[in-house]
Amino acid sequence: MTPPEAPEDGTNQPGETPPAASVCAPVSLTVLQKRADFLKATRARRQGTASMMVQARKRAPAEAEGIRVGFTCSKKVGNAVARNRAKRRLREAARAVLPQQGRDGWDYVLIGRKAETAERPFPLLLKDLEGALRKLHR
Repeated sequence: MTPPEAPEDGTNQPGETPPAASVCAPVSLTVLQKRADFLKATRARRQGTASMMVQARKRAPAEAEGIRVGFTCSKKVGNAVARNRAKRRLREAARAVLPQQGRDGWDYVLIGRKAETAERPFPLLLKDLEGALRKLHR
């Protein structure tokens, strides 16, 4: 028996599982990889939420362009599996929220919290990030 064909318009049928890939707009966010960039964000603005800590810094005009984002979870979050799950959720939240609410010329670092990042319902995780960005950009 072959699986049913997906509809041409990309919508899911009732009872069908959603796609495994990200459904967010394909906006590319530059990911921070150098420790120096993370340390600069540490000395800048920060806003805590129930599920994460968000650090943000406005870059100098001569630095990189666009929105840059970094993700981190300490060993307090748990073992490697728990840390990776928390970072995956943070990455997906950043893909969904930062293209609309992030600002060009800013670096953002999202830091996972112990159990809250992995266990919080995803819509609430998105609201936490949106609220933190609103407060950081006041």
